[in-house]
Amino acid sequence: MGRGPKTLLCAGVVALGLCASASADSLGSTAMLRLAASTVLRAELHHDGSAACSKLYAPLTATVDGKSCAERWDARSARLLAKRGGAARLRADLAAVATAPITLDGLYATIALPQPLLGGRTRFYWTAACWMLMN
Repeated sequence: MGRGPKTLLCAGVVALGLCASASADSLGSTAMLRLAASTVLRAELHHDGSAACSKLYAPLTATVDGKSCAERWDARSARLLAKRGGAARLRADLAAVATAPITLDGLYATIALPQPLLGGRTRFYWTAACWMLMN
């Protein structure tokens, strides 16, 4: 009784904050994160840029210099696989996904793979009810 608008506003803000940080932990489980990382790695092993792009954070899927996301990821896969030991490194990452340490921080998560997927680490963002790879 007698709760003012400020108290209710504070309670609402706290509840929203708890929901946002809990959503990635409960809905975006570590199993879902491992699945997203596996999807990207399998896509690279199979030159499937479309599958890789399906797990990228939306800003990374834009057309760049006239090339679609799938075209850029197909080219990336070709470069990775053309390097000596490239396929072996991707397979090692794929094997490591099952047990790699994961750090969850609200709507962000990282998975410690032997060869990071983008930007020196493998970082994901919880959006649209799934984990999306970001840089």
